[in-house]
Amino acid sequence: QVQLVESGGGLVQPGGSLRLSCAASGFPFSTHKMSWVRQALGKGLEFVAGISGSGLGLYYADSVKGRFTIGRDNAKNALWLQMNGLEPEDTAVYYCAGRGGFVVSERPDDYDNWGQGTQVTVSS
Repeated sequence: QVQLVESGGGLVQPGGSLRLSCAASGFPFSTHKMSWVRQALGKGLEFVAGISGSGLGLYYADSVKGRFTIGRDNAKNALWLQMNGLEPEDTAVYYCAGRGGFVVSERPDDYDNWGQGTQVTVSS
């Protein structure tokens, strides 16, 4: 069955870095558009970054541009998110999400497959 398993979350000080990973299985990973979506406590789902199946198309929310980098390795069915310059406002549960279709979507509702999430806390 479809599985997305995130790892790499944790507690980090402002200005620090974390690298999130997502291991995928049970679906044709290389043809799926993949994204990272986050949810802060008491708030809705927020698109963070997305990547096309080939890895050539990259999309970022304005709030993370220049600080976060999304990437994928189709040979390993792996997705990652390198987060630098972390701010307290980045504190959230981060989800790996995937969808078929033709384009990367910035709407969380468009994603069919979700991981269980990993907590990122940015605090001094």
